[in-house]
Amino acid sequence: MIPTPGQPKTHYGLGAVNYHTGETVVLIRRRKRRREVAELLEALLDKHPTGTIYVAWDNFTAHQDDEVEAVVRGAAGRLVLLYLPTYSPWLNPIELLWRHFRREVTHCELFQTVKVLIEAAYDFFSRHNRCPEKVLSIIGAH
Repeated sequence: MIPTPGQPKTHYGLGAVNYHTGETVVLIRRRKRRREVAELLEALLDKHPTGTIYVAWDNFTAHQDDEVEAVVRGAAGRLVLLYLPTYSPWLNPIELLWRHFRREVTHCELFQTVKVLIEAAYDFFSRHNRCPEKVLSIIGAH
């Protein structure tokens, strides 16, 4: 008999990295729908209450929705979505950080619970927010 983990409990990371400062905003959620995407945009607006925020944006279907558009309209011009070409994740700096995250946190790791995995994920981004120069190096922004 070989024990198996059963039905996987999927969680998604939604995040953004500031290309100039290396700061990250990351949310871990059970789903990655328009509501969660809108929540990420609102978190960015809360973190940066003044000035214009430019977001490199892929063509994921949840990114093109009325709920997301409502956040953009509500930001009154402070939130600009820069749509990237289809199938070009290398153009989005956060993808480089996700790759680094997977290598450091989840690669070849088995977590006892989803809660422990989520804690490890938040710990990774918390540590990297304390060393934003390392994030800038990872995303190639030095």
